[in-house]
Amino acid sequence: MAQTRLYLITPPKIDLNRFPEQLSAALDGGDVACVQLRLKEVPEQDILHAAERLMPACHDRDVAFLINDHVELAARVGADGVHVGQDDMPYKEARAMLGKDAIVGVTCHASRHLAMVAGEAGADYVAFGAFYPTTTKEPKATADPEILRWWAELFEVPCVAIGGITVDNCRPLIEAGADFIAVSSGVWGHPDGPAEAVRQFNEVIANVPAGEDV
Repeated sequence: MAQTRLYLITPPKIDLNRFPEQLSAALDGGDVACVQLRLKEVPEQDILHAAERLMPACHDRDVAFLINDHVELAARVGADGVHVGQDDMPYKEARAMLGKDAIVGVTCHASRHLAMVAGEAGADYVAFGAFYPTTTKEPKATADPEILRWWAELFEVPCVAIGGITVDNCRPLIEAGADFIAVSSGVWGHPDGPAEAVRQFNEVIANVPAGEDV
């Protein structure tokens, strides 16, 4: 099993006068696999503007840039892909719109059935959660690390753990086999800043040997 990597999700509201600098600092803090732009209840034009401002910092560092929900916007700005929920555009439609080379990940909550359906359809990753209480969004399900262990043992499609993940509570998810840990407030709200948060997350990851059977 490959070593777990960090998956950053933007705060639900961002100040484009300040956030690009915070994002760059986070990406320079250590290994980050991808960044998901997740802005809720804002005009599409604001999402488009944010994507145009933030995507170059990711691509300059070989970090994938995804957009939450808005498949058409992702295609328009040339994002690397999208993350879709169960109430968003269906996976097959998103894939058809973005093409075979785009990343399309799917929210599966705590459902083994939804994950298997998404995996069989061709999703690039399945996302499970929420594993811990979170203030970023109202979770529709509570997941147990066992679902990560089950998935990792049976399937090759990567899995993402999401929901309330911090430096202090991420280790059980890494040990259970999460390919990626998706973090929002655990980075942007870290008392020592986003760069230090990313450094600390990567330190925890490095201390759990890849493929460790716990």
